[in-house]
Amino acid sequence: MEPRAIVLAAGAGTRMKSKKPKVAHELLGKPLVRWVVDAARVAGIGEVVSVVGHEREQVIPLVEADTQIVVQHERKGTADAVAVCRDAVAGFDGSLVVLSGDCPLITPETIHALVEERERSNAAVVVLTMNMDDPFGYGRIVRDEAGSVERIVEQKDCSPEEAAIAECNSGFYCFDAQALFSALEQVGSDNAQNEFYLTDVLEICRKAGRLVSALVTEDPAECLGINSRIQLAQATKFMQRRINARHMAEGVTMVDPDLVWIGPDVAIGRDVVIEPLTFLLGATVVGEDSVVGPNSRLTDTVVGEGCTIDETVAVEAAIDDGAICGPRAYLRPGAHLCEGAKAGTHVEIKKSTIGKGSKVPHLSYIGDTEMGEGVNIGAGSITCNYDGANKHKTTIGDGVFVGSDTMLVAPVRIGEDATIGAGSVITKDVSPGSLALERSKQVEIADWKSRQTAAKR
Repeated sequence: MEPRAIVLAAGAGTRMKSKKPKVAHELLGKPLVRWVVDAARVAGIGEVVSVVGHEREQVIPLVEADTQIVVQHERKGTADAVAVCRDAVAGFDGSLVVLSGDCPLITPETIHALVEERERSNAAVVVLTMNMDDPFGYGRIVRDEAGSVERIVEQKDCSPEEAAIAECNSGFYCFDAQALFSALEQVGSDNAQNEFYLTDVLEICRKAGRLVSALVTEDPAECLGINSRIQLAQATKFMQRRINARHMAEGVTMVDPDLVWIGPDVAIGRDVVIEPLTFLLGATVVGEDSVVGPNSRLTDTVVGEGCTIDETVAVEAAIDDGAICGPRAYLRPGAHLCEGAKAGTHVEIKKSTIGKGSKVPHLSYIGDTEMGEGVNIGAGSITCNYDGANKHKTTIGDGVFVGSDTMLVAPVRIGEDATIGAGSVITKDVSPGSLALERSKQVEIADWKSRQTAAKR
């Protein structure tokens, strides 16, 4: 029977000092709660229940696509948060993992190990624990003389002896589902916070004669919870290093890994070089032998093989093999650089195709344009695609040469192999192979300076 999971995503996180709940804050472009849900999926969890509460209208859209939503209407503690899921998992008698939605560093491997340990030992519960240099704030693991887990004591309820214990509760558990819900009926709120603690279930199960055991994590960072901006920054650094190490092990070169930020869903080919101050986010893909950076940010962008991406911001763009982009280029959604194309210095491209081998070298804006192969766009040229009410399209045929400081006022079509003289404002279609010029007559007034000077006397 596939294990199931409950993700506790109802925490307020007031120390975040934010208008949104803590689980909605992002780490490397991904909400905290999604890290946890996705880790559970990779670990082989069949069904996931998300418990939402405080400001749930912001949390539900993050998890509703692939989890069952249960609302905790009153914040009465972790045991209550799990208890409200009773109907959602009614009749299930397998392994039920409880995960904290504000702990994004948990790995699928650890979740899987929790399930394996519970099923191997037939324990009522296996709790993930960690040994901390500074255990303040965490629940302490109290063991009996034989070394078995006896109970968990929350920080506010600790005696001086219990407070000195270094082994702490991570907030991750794997339960026998039937034992869990039976024990929840016996949980009370006689404690310092007047809440129903999920940790009390362990002692109840033990008194019922069931095995309660622990799995000690080798990396306490996996269990880092996010309750402040400082902790969010710490978790980001841990995840940054974990992701970068994985990519470098697979053949990616990073000049300085601490100055590269890569999202969890990014794919990078071998022999790619990533220069400092580069961000690869969303579903970005980078093909083999490409160089990205420095000072670049690619989001949901596909880069082919052998490309050079220098000081570029690209969002939902496509950059084909051998293309060159930057420095200081901006590719907006719908921008497509075909094979060997170039978007150069201070170039902005939006919803346009730049054909194979075509070049927009510098100081230009290209919007809503279909550009053929072998086109050369002169410096300072733009396609005027917006008339104040509607967007219009520009079509540029193969082999066109556009002189510098030219405006192509859409809708307009430039035929193949046409030439546009510098400084032109083109408002009508241009025939293939022709030269189009649009310039007013140059006027010169002799002795202008001396006449102006005399007029001031």
